[in-house]
Amino acid sequence: MGQPSTQASNAIIYVSYGVFLVIGTGLAWRMRKQSKGEYLSGNRTQTAFPLALNFIASVASKQQSRPNGDTDGNSRPTDGNAAPPGRRENGERLTRALGSGILFSFPELATLAGVQGVVVYALASALPLFVFSSLGPVIRRKCPEGFVLTEWTRQRYGVIAALYLSFMTLVTLFLYMVAELSAIGQVVNALTGLDGLPIIIVECIITTIYTSLGGFRISFLTDNIQGAMVMGLIVVATIAIGVETKIDTSLIEPSGLTKPTLLGWQLLYILPVAILTNDFFLSNFWLRTFASKTDRDLWLGITMAAGALLVIITLVGCTGLVAAWAGIWPGSDPENPVPGSIAFFALLEQLPAWVVGIVLVMSVTLSTAAFDSLQSAMVSSASNDIFRNRLNVWWIRGAVVLLIIPIVVIAIQAPSILQIFLISDLISAATIPVLVVGLSDTCYWWRGFEVVVGGLGGILTVFIFGTIYYGSALEGAQLILLQNGLYADDWAAFGAFVAAPFGGLLWGFGALAVRLSVQFVMAKVKGHRFDALDRPAYFPGETGSPLEGEAELVAEPGVGGKGAGKFV
Repeated sequence: MGQPSTQASNAIIYVSYGVFLVIGTGLAWRMRKQSKGEYLSGNRTQTAFPLALNFIASVASKQQSRPNGDTDGNSRPTDGNAAPPGRRENGERLTRALGSGILFSFPELATLAGVQGVVVYALASALPLFVFSSLGPVIRRKCPEGFVLTEWTRQRYGVIAALYLSFMTLVTLFLYMVAELSAIGQVVNALTGLDGLPIIIVECIITTIYTSLGGFRISFLTDNIQGAMVMGLIVVATIAIGVETKIDTSLIEPSGLTKPTLLGWQLLYILPVAILTNDFFLSNFWLRTFASKTDRDLWLGITMAAGALLVIITLVGCTGLVAAWAGIWPGSDPENPVPGSIAFFALLEQLPAWVVGIVLVMSVTLSTAAFDSLQSAMVSSASNDIFRNRLNVWWIRGAVVLLIIPIVVIAIQAPSILQIFLISDLISAATIPVLVVGLSDTCYWWRGFEVVVGGLGGILTVFIFGTIYYGSALEGAQLILLQNGLYADDWAAFGAFVAAPFGGLLWGFGALAVRLSVQFVMAKVKGHRFDALDRPAYFPGETGSPLEGEAELVAEPGVGGKGAGKFV
């Protein structure tokens, strides 16, 4: 096998961490006199290329698996109609590019849904980034002093809706941090056989040191270096695998991996919805969006990042195909088949040790870049959303450091903890559609009440769908938890991701009707003019609107034409 020795593995890992520590602390020391605002954000300071490298490096990892792990090893059927049997009883992983967990998830999906799955996953992971280049300029114009989405939400919808979104943002960041540490521990163990716990602890200490000293800006600068490293390492690893691996062309057709599958068609809808809406909860993306100098820089940066991510994800996913066509997956022993989640590592067993060393450096780089971005994003989000930037930032930083302790504890436990990720996906799918309605100035009548009711109603709709689909209220409730994962052999997961956004919108408009009805009745009872649909002189969330809470609408029929008013 091409596994480096224990001494070599330790040297590669800890030298890599040492380099990041020296670079990070050195840059942070040079920026030690920055203001609190510069520590928390970098509004309008970055050009296109650094933004592209940052989006490449800071896209966090996400993986999900079941309590008993990924042990099925079932080969993919060749009829092209369904995922392998037994997926309900066995593990699976869902990883959001580009943390170290991609080495598990993308190759595994290739073994399940073939070429179609790889292409769909790559497109669904890269293209949602364009939402930041599309909506970022709109939100920045409406909320020029903000640096996260929750600030616009507070101004547009009020405190309750903002706290609801803030809670989901912080929980999602917490889960991503757990996922990244869990992933790097498993990757190191798979590549070298070393215990992953010391690596997890060292990564936490190093990233905490330099992000504590430099805040968001140091995370941004180190991500530039790490993003460039990832690109170079991906090229070298791809060439090495291509040269060293021998594909048996006679295995391509029997594998069935070039044929479409039911799972592949379902993921064509599920993955874009899950990834796109959940990305709204990631404040590390919004921090980088607001950091762009101009809208043009943002568009160029996102375009370059999306193109690079598309290539990287496709290359990593194709290692699952290569493993199958080289006869490495599912292996020659039908009693003990190779699980799809470790197809990439099974492939590396056939390659020289120096290739594994390159992949090891790449994994450490990916994980460090993702984790330091998540740390700085959590500090910035907590400071802005909870304490309104009034509390000394070192108190918040200290709280995040203490929070890392349970993150490490959870990360080293059974990976079933990450089942919560799919719940987060469903909640985001239910919440984000009703949230973005307010971005349109023509929907000035949309309020925070509709956002909260719509978000919760979307989850309730998933329960209703599951109860009807399964004929059982218990199984309907379990569908909210997506206990069967995404790679099941039925339509439950697909239906859940249809029910969440569309159900959320239906509940939101229902809440709007109820609110307007109540306001109409109250106006008649009190003898006032019904002014709930009056167009205000300006909208919450636009420049000059109130910064705290939901603004009170006072109708001024004589100003600005029919139904005009102002917020006071």
